Amino acid sequence: MRTLIRETLQVILLALVIFFTIHSMVQTFRVDGISSEPNLHNGQWVLVNKTAYWFGRNPQRGDIVIAQHPAEPGDVIKRIIGLPGETVEVKNDGTVYINGELLEEPYLPPNHISPISGTWPLTDEQYFVMGDNRPSSSDSRYWGPITRNKVIGKAWIIIWPLHDWGWAPNHSLVMAATP
Repeated sequence: MRTLIRETLQVILLALVIFFTIHSMVQTFRVDGISSEPNLHNGQWVLVNKTAYWFGRNPQRGDIVIAQHPAEPGDVIKRIIGLPGETVEVKNDGTVYINGELLEEPYLPPNHISPISGTWPLTDEQYFVMGDNRPSSSDSRYWGPITRNKVIGKAWIIIWPLHDWGWAPNHSLVMAATP
């Protein structure tokens, strides 16, 4: 009987260790709203890779990240647009310039506009994030840049609904070629 109790406790302890180890590396996130359309949709569930930025690796332009909202409780899902030390300029016609160079954003629908324009210089710890549905996204244009310590992880896999299952639409973004 003692052996059975000890083995049961060992199995429970091992299960808890496995659960907490996995939970420290991945989590789920529910997309709430239309700010990431047309690439992520309201109600989708995304698996978040919390280890993506461990060991000195930093978020890259085009990554879809989950971050703590800088001004309100809760988390947001947004795309990294501006990197630390850069200057981001958003124009009303929807174009984005990084340090004066046009950013190519092939994942956006044509003729998108931005209801707010401006210029944001970033410090060495700040990232500028935006939703893909620019007219309907509350993002760094409204509440400012986010700091590195607010980034929880990188969107990895869309897991629900099943017909949408697949890799999250992260993109490596480049500046437009100059003539």
